[in-house]
Amino acid sequence: MRITKLIESHFWFVLLAGIILGLWAPVEINAPPVVPKLLLGMMLFTAFMKIDALDIIESLKNFRLISWITFVYMLAIPLLFYFVTLLFDREFAIAMLLLTAMPAGVATPVLTDIAKGNIPLSMSLAIVTQLAAPFTVPLLFWILDIDSININKLMILRDIAILVFVPMIVSQIIKRLLPRTIERSQKFFTSFNVLILFSFVYIVISSQKELILENPAGVVWKLVALYLVFILLHIIGYFICPRQSRKSRITVAIGSAYMNNGLAIVLAVSYFSPSVLVLMVLSEFPWNTLLGPFVKVMERIGRPNQK
Repeated sequence: MRITKLIESHFWFVLLAGIILGLWAPVEINAPPVVPKLLLGMMLFTAFMKIDALDIIESLKNFRLISWITFVYMLAIPLLFYFVTLLFDREFAIAMLLLTAMPAGVATPVLTDIAKGNIPLSMSLAIVTQLAAPFTVPLLFWILDIDSININKLMILRDIAILVFVPMIVSQIIKRLLPRTIERSQKFFTSFNVLILFSFVYIVISSQKELILENPAGVVWKLVALYLVFILLHIIGYFICPRQSRKSRITVAIGSAYMNNGLAIVLAVSYFSPSVLVLMVLSEFPWNTLLGPFVKVMERIGRPNQK
């Protein structure tokens, strides 16, 4: 019990350790591309074990809310960051457009669980934005007259089936078959997910170590800019639904800031310049280190008048 509570309360340290180990002692064996997907599937499985599928369906019924958040996530935010950063550097602007146009990460329900947010709403946003991405991402690059990219819609749908629907179905079946066992073991799920997320971070950073350390001087300003972008994404996400409960606003903020940057890395490798790829890989740093401070800030503002 003490170990699980220690992991939960210091999850930010565990994730930071994954980044440091990936740079200092990277895994020597090249992990197959399916390994990160399996790890994300495991995280979603344990997150689904903590909720009922009916809660997700209930969240999807709030069509106006889901539609509004999806519009802001997939179109408004990418356009905002593109035009602002275009004032400074075109290559960086294209990178920010690609990064912020990504759907909510499949790990966001896990992060939402850590931050004590609305998990069913997080699941709904992850599913809807993943389905929207094959259409909204090419649309953005077409509207802005940027070199077009081709996104394999079947690949994204396949990933959704593997990473979202399969874990959801399996988890609900197990919950029905072993209700008492699941109820007794739920206290371990969050800490288990933190350890899986550590493994994912370690593998991704290890695979891109040479790329990250190739130009240390150039990395510094890019990291500063990325941290600023991610902080702004937290703030924007928290305030786009002012009438919602505090738990829901935390969830929307997490969905805004913790996008599927793994998909962004894949697209960058296939269609964009090396400088864009470097920025996608560097996004792992704020992605994996800002949740801790965000949770602390939410705890402080939530103490006087929690909803």
